Formats: sequence, C-alpha cells, structure tokens
Amino acid sequence: MLLDVRPILHEPGKHLDFRFQLDLSDVELAGRHPISRPVAVEGTVRNTAGMLELELTARSTLDAVCDRCGKAFDQEKEIPFRCLLAEELQNEDNDEIVLLENGQVDAEDLARTAFLLGMDTKTLCSEDCKGLCPRCGADLNLGPCSCKKEIDPRLAVLAKLLENK
Repeated sequence: MLLDVRPILHEPGKHLDFRFQLDLSDVELAGRHPISRPVAVEGTVRNTAGMLELELTARSTLDAVCDRCGKAFDQEKEIPFRCLLAEELQNEDNDEIVLLENGQVDAEDLARTAFLLGMDTKTLCSEDCKGLCPRCGADLNLGPCSCKKEIDPRLAVLAKLLENK
C-alpha cells in the first residue's frame, strides 16, 4: 500500500491515519506457515515541526507450535514500529529514516518487514513449559514420566554407597 504523504508534507500539526490488512500466509518459517490469518495494520503519519513520523502496529494470531513440548496453540502477536520519513537523506548512516519516493512511502513493505523481524525465534506455549522427556517422549507438563534416572557411569560407585544405607 503506497501511502501518499504529500498533503501533510509541509503542514506542521497535520496527520494522516491509515489501516489495511497484510496477507503473509505464504511466509515459511522453520518449515511451517504460522501466519495463516490476516495481519491487521493501523497507524499514523504525523508532521511534527516539519518532521514526518510514521507509527504503526501490526497484529495477528499465529498458528504456533511449542518448541519444548510440540503442542500447537494460538499466539497473539503485536509488533509496534516507528520511523522518520524524509524526502532526502542528510546522514546516510541513520536506519530510522525512510526515504520518500515522490511523496509516497510503501507502508505495506514497512509493516511486512517489521512483523517478520519481530517474530520470536523460540516459541513456548507457556513460560514454565517443561517439555518432553528425552528418553520416553512423555509430556512433562502432564506429570513426571516413569523413566528411571540414568546414573552417570563415573559416579556409579558413589550411587552404590547410597544404596547400602
């Protein structure tokens, strides 16, 4: 979505609201397509003292899978993003400034990039997820498994001393 900011470009105090939806269902992350629902994007471009500031929020519900226990669950995801817009760059090293092209900015591209970069690298169904038993594969969130603890062979002699008591 190309957003034309020319009407507020030289009008301090003015703002331009926008709202649209992104389809990111084609995005593959770790062999899955977790963004099957539309991503709702809403935001504002404000002219504050001659500077254009773009703020947006992208939100959706993801089809997530816990990295510890393997359970599928829905995860609410909300990513805020803000940047400055400029007609020309004076400082080439500033990543927070997006260059306008003919008074327009591609808000869809900014929202897509912000949402994808804001994705978690590790997804958990809960902060205290215990995961799966590495031996039998039992879900430790449902209770302890029936596996007997394996003794480190280097400490086996000490374990025998404890058994005798």
